[in-house]
Amino acid sequence: MAVEEILRPRPTIGRQVHGVLHRMPALSPLVILVVACVVFTVANPRFVRPENLSILLQQAAVVGSLAVGQTLVILTAGIDLSVGAIMVMATLVMGKLATSGTPSALAFGIGFVLAVFAALVNGLLVTRIKLPPFIVTLGTLSIFTAITLIYAHGQTMSLPSGTFLTWTGATISFGRFELTIGVIMMLLLYAGFAYALRQTAWGRHLYATGDDPEAARLAGVRTGRVLLSAYVVAGAVFGIAAWILVGRINGADPNAGLNANLESITAVVIGGTSLFGGRGAVVGSLIGALIVQVFENGLALMRIDPNYQVLAVGVLVIAAVAADQWIRRVKT
Repeated sequence: MAVEEILRPRPTIGRQVHGVLHRMPALSPLVILVVACVVFTVANPRFVRPENLSILLQQAAVVGSLAVGQTLVILTAGIDLSVGAIMVMATLVMGKLATSGTPSALAFGIGFVLAVFAALVNGLLVTRIKLPPFIVTLGTLSIFTAITLIYAHGQTMSLPSGTFLTWTGATISFGRFELTIGVIMMLLLYAGFAYALRQTAWGRHLYATGDDPEAARLAGVRTGRVLLSAYVVAGAVFGIAAWILVGRINGADPNAGLNANLESITAVVIGGTSLFGGRGAVVGSLIGALIVQVFENGLALMRIDPNYQVLAVGVLVIAAVAADQWIRRVKT
């Protein structure tokens, strides 16, 4: 054995744990999810009943879908505060066109294109005018919300079931367990983007741009184009999320998704994606969305005051950010 190897300090348990978490950012939220499920099952066996698990997944479908797009933006070291406003604006356009006689598929297409265009506006302001993503999306949050309220005149719209727009709310039964088409679409989004981020050049360029944009540029990555593509692709995901929301509530409501902006960010952060960009996995955002719903559902079954549910989510967010800071600071 070489002298250098003998004298080299042995890694401590803390460094070994840090190394594992750095390589697998979704591991710690997965442990939290499993522990939370066990605790809530012991506290109330109704938690694991198929009917309750079906409701839990349906509640996570919309925020979970938004979290996919939010993850793409946060991986570039950005943030999008307007995701919920874009989604609701698209649902109102889809709903209003459908109720005025426009074919459902065409109404969906127009709402989908609108969501992509809104996200493109965000991306152009960030990449071309070089405005901070936080400021840009904070401004467009107000703009898109105002446009939605003016367009809808504060009215909600109901759609009949069995149409193309409400198809995402259709259920598939496995005994007492039910999956909606919206939940299946959310899972397909995660599977598709998990592959794209890990196995395609676009995904690797997204990580490189978020981790160190200058180094990525010197390596030949067109960082501006990659950054703009992240916003545009996220807009397409928000259009899909709008479709899932229409199916879930059988219509369009300008007041739906009021907390979707913060909930999507919460899911991404709890899921282990770094707010500083360049580190994280999209599957972690799915786990983060499930953690939020598990806590809300489990605490509700325990008849805990809803204020404590908000408190628990806040503690989780701070703990997740603190863990991310530790992982980035400690050197292996």
